[in-house]
Amino acid sequence: MLRALARVNLAAIERNCARLASAAAPAALCAVVKADGYGHGAVPAARAAQAGGATWLAVATANEAADLRAAGVEGPLLVVGALTVEELDIALHARADVACWREASADAIARRAGALGVDAGVHVKLDTGMGRLGTRDAAEASRTAAAAAAAPRLRLAGVFTHFATADEDDKGFLREQLARFTAWAYEVRVEHPDVLVHAANSAATLAEPGARLDMVRCGIGIYGLDPFQRDPAEQGLEPALELRSYLAEVKRCAAGESAGYGRRFVAERDTWLGTIPVGYGDGYRRGLTNNAEVVVDGRRVPVVGAVSMDNITVDLGPGEHAPAAPGEPVALIGDGLLAEELAGRLGTINYEVTCGISRRVPREHHRDGAPA
Repeated sequence: MLRALARVNLAAIERNCARLASAAAPAALCAVVKADGYGHGAVPAARAAQAGGATWLAVATANEAADLRAAGVEGPLLVVGALTVEELDIALHARADVACWREASADAIARRAGALGVDAGVHVKLDTGMGRLGTRDAAEASRTAAAAAAAPRLRLAGVFTHFATADEDDKGFLREQLARFTAWAYEVRVEHPDVLVHAANSAATLAEPGARLDMVRCGIGIYGLDPFQRDPAEQGLEPALELRSYLAEVKRCAAGESAGYGRRFVAERDTWLGTIPVGYGDGYRRGLTNNAEVVVDGRRVPVVGAVSMDNITVDLGPGEHAPAAPGEPVALIGDGLLAEELAGRLGTINYEVTCGISRRVPREHHRDGAPA
């Protein structure tokens, strides 16, 4: 038994991708596997996504693209993030398409592609309201697209944007962004009919059919996490990740005795405490101090006392005899306890919960319980 283990069901990722690909059709599905597959493992997640119908993959950094190629993952690949000159070389060596939104950047990509002797696909980004990467100036985006199409060794492969509010109930701003983007994108398509037009994330894919266009870029949804921060089952999605540990210690705690740093928990009655060897060093956040539950033998019990780097304590309940024994398995995510619940308790989103599971927690990949 390991002190902590993140179990990832690749069959669930495959089924989630099939669900999203079906919802998006006839648009293509691009599976986003950045940040080590949102904490699930980028390489196995990418392969499972492709098996489920994803025809493109996307990452945020050049090294993420290089890691996929080094592992033998093939197929169209897009780096959506900003790149330095050094990172651009890595991305081009990995045969990845890259994002661009300035004419000068298109020229720089062409120079590096020529120097390396490779061809490069460019996706021009129009900022329609996210306010991060991309140009807000449609005329500048058009000039960049023209420069990419004309440059030797470059190919204008796509045009794209990113929605700021697709996961919110009010779709007004999403539709404003979509209208702004499509008005420009379809002008570009007049001159470049083969260009791939894409905008939708998981939330927009599920909630706004008009946003699906030629391709959707789904991240959170492929892992069975709800883009709307509720219950994945509402969207027909299946959580792929479980975080598991065990009771390393069970001991009596008399009324008035405490647990953890700062005595953040003082027992009001005689009870039994269990210690689980997981803490914020593993990504189980300190904000869950006295603010979470875990599942022991099918029963939810509260986390009590401060979350420390390597351990948490739980109140197993009163009784003459210990209600659980050392070695008992524990689910911190799983057995009905969703990442969305932990996110709600922390005032954050499910993305941060799974991305935050640290590297010292091994990932075990399986397919519905069978070794992957």
